[in-house]
Amino acid sequence: MKASTRLLATAAAGLCLVAAATGCRDSRTAAVSANGTPQVKIMIGGIDKVIYLPMKLTEQLGYFKQEGLDVQLLTEPSGAQAENVLISGDVQGVVGFYDHTIDLQTKGKCIQSVVQFADVPGEVEIVASDKAGTITSPKDFKGKRLGITSPGSSTDFLTQALAVKSGVATQDYTSVKAGAGATFIAALGNGGIDAGMTTDPTAAQLVSTGKGKVIVDMRTEEGTRAALGGLYPASSLYMDCDWIQNNKQTVQKLANALVKTLRYINGASAEDIAAKMPADYAGDDPALYAKSIGDTKSIFTPDGVMDADGAKNVLDVLSSFSPNVKGKKDSIDLAKTYTTEFVTAVPAT
Repeated sequence: MKASTRLLATAAAGLCLVAAATGCRDSRTAAVSANGTPQVKIMIGGIDKVIYLPMKLTEQLGYFKQEGLDVQLLTEPSGAQAENVLISGDVQGVVGFYDHTIDLQTKGKCIQSVVQFADVPGEVEIVASDKAGTITSPKDFKGKRLGITSPGSSTDFLTQALAVKSGVATQDYTSVKAGAGATFIAALGNGGIDAGMTTDPTAAQLVSTGKGKVIVDMRTEEGTRAALGGLYPASSLYMDCDWIQNNKQTVQKLANALVKTLRYINGASAEDIAAKMPADYAGDDPALYAKSIGDTKSIFTPDGVMDADGAKNVLDVLSSFSPNVKGKKDSIDLAKTYTTEFVTAVPAT
């Protein structure tokens, strides 16, 4: 062996040792534990939001372990932040809204929904009670301060969609990063925002205390069709296309576990579901937490299958306002934004 060749081999071996010691990864394939169990990191755009409940519930029910998976659940306040860590390769999946897969395709990224949790957003537009007389619908958004989780998030997308559909230009209102939970509640209460887009349990807390009033309810199919002109598939598990292709067995195991949970949700009461979740999710009002699940649980599909017409409507809605999607609608390949390969292969029992 030539000296130069030996030097290169030694350097490569050294890099491998460093990678092992520092936890560096080849993002194309799943990491495995010492006993050979696939390890998957998944970022959730708000782990305690009811719209993303299936992920934590699957862990609580033990379904990931039953499939032989070691799944680590992480959380970020919004889907926009969650997608960034997926693109960087720091996680292998994101639980967030399907609309991000379309937006990212316009930026040259191939991301697919592999399990579609819901056909509707599960979001509400809620107005501060003292302003409910002047803000009764999105037609009144002009000049108002509207809360979203963060710029580029699905709450931002939906707010823009509602405004444009109602004849209000997106530059005619002010978007305010209000987060969710306590920060959103505080912003609505102290006048930081006049109204905003949020989910349960935040919505349930605001309505039950009389601090907020729902003016657009997208927790039902009827409400979603009225607001957005059709279904709007939303919460999902989405992953990088290359990672999916290189780890099909692991993705199938994820789909098996999650579809089993979706079936459980569709057959269980809100109270039973709430009892399976971590106690701190309910805070000091377990009954209200169970109610928030009951108000939202109908959004979840029983099988994780994408509604094809719904996917088309998401594209239609995004193209009505998004600078990224406008003018590119005809070049978007929806077939690359979701797959039903894995959910349709889940065993019947």
